[in-house]
Amino acid sequence: MVIDESKMTSLAEATSREDVAGRSLWADARRRFFNNKAAIFGLGLLAFVVAFALFGNLLAAWNNSDIDYNVMGDATASAPSFANGHYFGADDLGRDLFARTVQGTQISLLVGVIGTLIAVSVGTVYGAISGYFGGRVDGFMMRLVDILLAIPYMFVLILLLVMYGRSIGMLFVGVGLISWLEMARIVRGQTLTLKNRDYVEAARAIGVPAPTIIRRHILPNLVGVVVVFATLLVPLMILTESFISFLGLGVQEPQTSLGALISEGAGTMSYGTLWQLAFPLFFFVTTLFGFYFVGDGLRDALDPKER
Repeated sequence: MVIDESKMTSLAEATSREDVAGRSLWADARRRFFNNKAAIFGLGLLAFVVAFALFGNLLAAWNNSDIDYNVMGDATASAPSFANGHYFGADDLGRDLFARTVQGTQISLLVGVIGTLIAVSVGTVYGAISGYFGGRVDGFMMRLVDILLAIPYMFVLILLLVMYGRSIGMLFVGVGLISWLEMARIVRGQTLTLKNRDYVEAARAIGVPAPTIIRRHILPNLVGVVVVFATLLVPLMILTESFISFLGLGVQEPQTSLGALISEGAGTMSYGTLWQLAFPLFFFVTTLFGFYFVGDGLRDALDPKER
């Protein structure tokens, strides 16, 4: 039997390349994530909700601010019906609930994503600086975080909305700026571990400035932790916005959110208009479950020891 040495060498090289690729952190994390059935299910839920928010208006027969005077004030006539174009029914003012649910989903997702970006950006930079410099700087910065954590964040958010107006922009900023504290503590703990690594010590020894070390060596190694926390922070932001809107302090008419729609639906349940609560609540719960499943999947994929 004759063995072709060139083929054996090529096979060995291919196997070696596969082994190297298999040891890649991101390749292993991607494989573990897509093998997680709950995470894939959550990804499907989020894809459904995002598609509804982006393309729902293309299917709507009514605008979210249009009033159908034929059903206004008539609870039985405003039930879900394809005949009059009210797929989810109409509210007590004759406005199409399908179009308003699309708008509410858009605003709730925006609040969750933009608020999370603000919180993650501020918390990551703050925690990385605190953990890297250590000593008195770390002590002062963390004591400030402890003081802010002792203040009820919901009270601060309501105060901001009352003082500076109940606008959608203030809601974005307010939700984001009061939610960075936990992110800062998590990043600070990770930075305390990273700053003693050999490559950081080497960079410090050759005189690399501290901001450059943080930007090039600390922050890139925090991506996994930050992504997981951000994914789990989005539903918390949506819950906060929904609670504020439920109290009537969130987005104002003609805009709406899922929290505001749920509040309106809860107020009309006694009149038999259950659909006003059911449809917004369905998309609200679906969004939360989607983010939680994806967040748990990312946590297990990036750090399987936590399972």
